Amino acid sequence: DRLELSNLQRQIAHTTARIGQNKAESAAEALRALNPETRVEIHAMRMDAAVAKSLIPQYDIICDGTDNFPTRFLLGDACHLLKKPLVSAAVLRFEGQLSVFQSHHEKNPCHRCLHPEPPPDGMIPSCSEAGVLGAVTGVMGCLQATEVLKLILGIGETLTGRLLLWDALDARMRTIKLRRDPGCALCGEAPSIHALP
Repeated sequence: DRLELSNLQRQIAHTTARIGQNKAESAAEALRALNPETRVEIHAMRMDAAVAKSLIPQYDIICDGTDNFPTRFLLGDACHLLKKPLVSAAVLRFEGQLSVFQSHHEKNPCHRCLHPEPPPDGMIPSCSEAGVLGAVTGVMGCLQATEVLKLILGIGETLTGRLLLWDALDARMRTIKLRRDPGCALCGEAPSIHALP
């Protein structure tokens, strides 16, 4: 994925000087500029089932901030099947949502309990079509990082089993309880998804 001018208002790690550069490489460059002692690993490739199977087992926690539904569903399925926590944040226009999925523990819901199937193409506009307020991505990214730190440190109450919704226009944040769906294709009582494609 290459950096475009339209990305800059919501992806603050990048600069106009790096337009056209691979986003992963640009972000790594920005992180190294902040702290040269930081170890940054770049995986500049499209996420597919093979990549998910090879990369996800190497990490303790997976963060999803992707902007497309096929990748979101792939990460949700992979994290459940590979028994990894998934900290998932999404934004559109002036709204954001965040949850932690640990469906491999106890009776916690998975991503598909919330969204059983990806929406049909064209039903939900892309970020470039609908727009995203840059501040919303910043707030959701900070909240996502906080959830990761709570998981690592074992402190506080994570958003596992809950969905945080933030409306920037109303300055309102609310949390709703999520429940495991007994009919879920991934984590339900008789799942039909047993492996990545």
